[in-house]
Formats: sequence, C-alpha cells, structure tokens
Amino acid sequence: MALTPTKNIPLGFNAPDFELQDTITGKTFSLNDLRGSKATVVAFICNHCPYVIHIREKLVEIADKYEVEGINFIAINSNDIEKYPEDSPEKMKELATALNFPFPYLFDESQEVAKKYDAACTPDFSVFDENLLCIYRGRFDESRPGNDIPVTGDDLSEVLEAVLSGDDVSQEQLPSMGCNIKWKPGNEPK
Repeated sequence: MALTPTKNIPLGFNAPDFELQDTITGKTFSLNDLRGSKATVVAFICNHCPYVIHIREKLVEIADKYEVEGINFIAINSNDIEKYPEDSPEKMKELATALNFPFPYLFDESQEVAKKYDAACTPDFSVFDENLLCIYRGRFDESRPGNDIPVTGDDLSEVLEAVLSGDDVSQEQLPSMGCNIKWKPGNEPK
C-alpha cells in the first residue's frame, strides 16, 4: 500500500457530474439526483483500505447526523476490482448493508469519475456548497491506523458546521491520507 495524500488543487471548482450505479439499490444516479440542498460531501472510499476501515463507522455516524440538515453524502469506489476483488460491487453492497450506510455507495468501474474529481487516495473527501462549488478538500480528522488518536471526524464536521451556520470555511485545509486509488493497468491519471 502506498500512503498517498489528497491532491492539492485550487478550491472553487464545480463538482463534475456523473452517472454511476449504486451498489446498494442497483439504481443509477447522477450528481444532481444525490446533491444536498445545503452541501454535498463526495467521498472516495473502498472496502479493503485500512485507512477507510479505520474511520467508516464514524463516517456513517456523521452522515446520519448531517443528512437531516440538508448535507448529502455520496461514497464512490473507483478501485480496480480485478486486482482487488474485495472491492467488487457485490462486496460493496454487503459492507454497506452491514454498516447501514445512509448514503449511496457508487461503483466507478471506468475510473473516469475519480479522474474528474482528481481523487488520489482512499479516503478522499471533497465538500461542495449548495451551488456545487468545492469549498473543502481535506482530511476526515487527524486519526490514522496505529497513531492512537481517537476517530472523531472533527475536520470534516467543522466544515459542515460552518456551512450550516453560514460561516466561511477555513482555507487552512490538511490533506487526507490513505491508500492510493488502485488504477487499472494503463489507466493511471496523467
């Protein structure tokens, strides 16, 4: 596993649209179908990454808390399932059901959505405002597997609280760190 940070790109970009299948329901959704009225959190995750496993229960808890406030969460897995079969749509559905994901868990088989979002790692978080402009690209919190810091989701929660209170989101944003997205051979971003 290669420890990889979120790509540092300028904020303010429009959330790229997509049409992806939700592994939980089998339905295909676009970004517009899933966006929140106040904000939208797009999280690139997968089943097998230890960094995702480390935070996923707290991620579900935070999504439950904020989705009733008009902030929707969207989880996307873009990993190569030939080399990582534990990230297959069937396994995604099993995990989402077991953990009661309150958000769709979409499969990006072509990996084109990950490229459009400049996603680099799992977990990789972007938060978009009500106009689908990016206001945050950063970490969930400072906890990592093995560092003995409790998983809180504080960094992401701080952003969502600012959205709800109408405050500016801090420009001081620390990148997420995790496993690199498992690109198909020859499909790596340029």
